[in-house]
Amino acid sequence: MAKQTSFLGFLVFGFLCFICLPAEAALKKYQFDVKVSNVSRLCHAKQMLTVNGGFPGPTIYAREGDRVQINVTNYAQYNLSIHWHGLKQHRNGWADGPAYITQCPIQTGNSYVYDFNVTGQRGTLWWHAHILWLRATVYGAIVILPEQGTPFPFPQPDREEVLVLGEWWNADVEQVEKQGNALGIPPNMSDAHTINGKPGPLFPCSEKHTFAMEVEKGKTYLLRIVNAALNDELFFALANHTFTVVEIDAVYTKPFTTEAILIAPGQTTNVLVRANQIPGRYFMAARAFMDAPISVDNKTATAIFQYKGIPETVLPKLPTLPAQNDSDFALSYSSKLKSLNTPKYPANVPLNVDRHLLFTVGLGINPCPTCINGTRLTASLNNISFTMPHTALLQSHYFNIKGVYTPDFPDKPPTPFNFTGAPLTANLRTNLGTRISKIAFNSTIELVIQDTNLLSVESHPFHLHGYNFFVVGTGLGNFDPKKDPAKYNLIDPIERNTVGVPTGGWTAIRFIADNPGVWFFHCHLELHTGWGLKTAFLVEDGPGSDHNILPPPKDLPRC
Repeated sequence: MAKQTSFLGFLVFGFLCFICLPAEAALKKYQFDVKVSNVSRLCHAKQMLTVNGGFPGPTIYAREGDRVQINVTNYAQYNLSIHWHGLKQHRNGWADGPAYITQCPIQTGNSYVYDFNVTGQRGTLWWHAHILWLRATVYGAIVILPEQGTPFPFPQPDREEVLVLGEWWNADVEQVEKQGNALGIPPNMSDAHTINGKPGPLFPCSEKHTFAMEVEKGKTYLLRIVNAALNDELFFALANHTFTVVEIDAVYTKPFTTEAILIAPGQTTNVLVRANQIPGRYFMAARAFMDAPISVDNKTATAIFQYKGIPETVLPKLPTLPAQNDSDFALSYSSKLKSLNTPKYPANVPLNVDRHLLFTVGLGINPCPTCINGTRLTASLNNISFTMPHTALLQSHYFNIKGVYTPDFPDKPPTPFNFTGAPLTANLRTNLGTRISKIAFNSTIELVIQDTNLLSVESHPFHLHGYNFFVVGTGLGNFDPKKDPAKYNLIDPIERNTVGVPTGGWTAIRFIADNPGVWFFHCHLELHTGWGLKTAFLVEDGPGSDHNILPPPKDLPRC
């Protein structure tokens, strides 16, 4: 009997040890065929680029710790690349994707395998084309589940839903962009916003182009929301229901409730919503936020949150969204975003800074004899409008190819002025150049991004490739280096990869440069990126081979 008990105990112990073992990382493989498809919206049919024929494209699912391989085959007429937005790609910039920054684009008829590990990240991210305006239709979500057996640090939802917000043009988007560039003015704005590629029934010919999710009363749903729009920050709300924000940019937050969220292009937000209202049909709605005198697509996209058993003849109720120019809501909402900062998910905020940077955002006009007004709109950081190279920056750095870039991007603007005072029309000696900032490995960087009133103030969402950063401070007006740092949050600031700089204000971020490579830094309004509102950080190799850039893959596209 004693031997039998001992044997049973051994079996139980062995079983417990087995279930305690960490799950082995899996290899997830995907095939992306980029090709022209026929798509119809708003009574207009057109040919446009898609991935695997879908709009949006497929959602990538992986777990923290997995290896992912995505073979992208380009059947399109454009050379292109795809960026895996928010994935840190440690030492592996070859898989990051921005054309002419980390790789040359994939030529028509060719393929390239993006091969990367998902390390230390879990949550919602997304992918998109990263050349020209092709990301208007070539985009999709990335869902990284926690390691097997690791629960969410918030109530387990009964179901999840991915909601990707986007834009729709009746015309060919690339032709729209080319026309704007030729005339020297902003291209025509989109004809509709979309939710999962569908504008909703407030638009013509759109009853069948409406996304709906069926819910059951009393259950809780996790909405994974992505803003894939090219040029619009968006409010998003659900009629009669409140959201609990639990994650942004694949980083857990201190939960808080809100009637609506604000989400900029490039950002992701996860919210919990409980189906606790009278069973019916309720609209989810997305509409632009703009608190500067600049035209945007102000039409409202809708989807339906439909309780089980309710007939489709019941008219959905619309939510009350913040006013289009509601700056107070925008600032208040942003101030509520805090890192979870628990022992399991700490906020490791850098406290000592090795290098202080101040980048000013400027819009301007340059002479253009062939343009409609004799001028062309431009954009700059520290008065430098970035010129895209013809050889990828990472390749030129790794293979020591000379003459592609200069590592002399200035740490501060060359001409100080009252950045957010009266509107200025001067360019303040704006220069063109492929100038990037060289950063020592493992140094701590504080970057203050300052909006200016050159032509107009405006909110700008900035994205840093290869890194998350902590948003330690933000404010209106001009940044004061003597007074404002005293108000920084160095305890639980939000950690993210894309941050909105408030209209006529500033944002301070901190990060440790521990990921060697060349990493793009740019405004995620596609309009401004095309005008030159971008640069890159060249992070040097560290000591030892395990702190160096990985060797490039054999099938790396060449220019």
